[in-house]
Amino acid sequence: MTLPAIPAGRGLRLLVVDDQPSSRRMVAGLLAGLPGIEVAGEAANGEQALREALRLRPDAVCLDLQLPGLDGFTVLRLLMAHAPVPVLVLSSASGKADAFKALEMGALGFVAKPGPGRDAEAVRRDLLEQLAVVRALRAEATGAPGAVTPRTLAEAAAPSRLAVVAASAGGPQAVQRLLAALPPGLPLAVAVAQHMPAPHTPSFAERLGRGTPFASAEAQDGDLLAVGRVLVAPGDRHLRIFRDRAGDLRAGLSRPADGDGLRYVPSADLLFTSAADAMGGRVVAAVLTGMGSDALRGVADVKRAGGLVLAESEESAAVWGMPRQAAASGQVDEVLPLDGIAERIARFARREGP
Repeated sequence: MTLPAIPAGRGLRLLVVDDQPSSRRMVAGLLAGLPGIEVAGEAANGEQALREALRLRPDAVCLDLQLPGLDGFTVLRLLMAHAPVPVLVLSSASGKADAFKALEMGALGFVAKPGPGRDAEAVRRDLLEQLAVVRALRAEATGAPGAVTPRTLAEAAAPSRLAVVAASAGGPQAVQRLLAALPPGLPLAVAVAQHMPAPHTPSFAERLGRGTPFASAEAQDGDLLAVGRVLVAPGDRHLRIFRDRAGDLRAGLSRPADGDGLRYVPSADLLFTSAADAMGGRVVAAVLTGMGSDALRGVADVKRAGGLVLAESEESAAVWGMPRQAAASGQVDEVLPLDGIAERIARFARREGP
């Protein structure tokens, strides 16, 4: 599954899906007058949403989860399977479970509707942040230039191997499945760059710790990478790996900045490149499901350093965009389904010597 080509030279065209006319008007009003953004269509139920998505081929879909007939989750699943498009879930169902489920199924982002303690301006700001990512994706699909999108852990055994993992749409479920399939006791540390709104990365890290054999936390500046631990990049920061003066492997965080050349936040390119600099041939990089081309430069640096580069196959990827582009670069050693990636990482981690 690939992101459909979108003609350059025009603004973003959105399809707004909500059963409440007042909610559809709210979204249109929040975005009214903004240059380069157009509400191209509306839908009041799931069946209409699918028809309009196929007819209009919008650049993004703003989707409510609570719909009559086909619910939002079903619409999301069918869109990802038959007409992949960036989906921004805009719903009053703002609980963690709904957010995670939507992100696991391939949603690019989750924005809560106005409510107690949350005004329309906060919704507008969150929508614009997500649409900046959509704009970057569209620029890549057309080849047009795009703008840059805008606890110290307890001492533990130093890892002899490092796995760095990149994922976007559909990634939360894929990352958890991958880590859950790895056997305990590997001399391995893991760092993850998952494209996800910042409010959800702490809970995502906590969930990884509950459902996998690893201790997991959202990375903080200076955190130690250690055997059996996973560090997850915050949703609004870049994560890089470096060695301190004592030679220990540490996490460094930085905010996105104009002109840094990093299109996505967190940047898989930066994570992969820094891991290769810090670990050389002892790093394995895995590019999982997602849209866009993040990690494309990073996999080349891992390969150049003598590390192992893996990409998820179309067979198991929810959206075969990032792994497809990585594989097409010629810098990937093996393209494997998710279970195969776990088995290959385990063999790499057990390998003796450099």
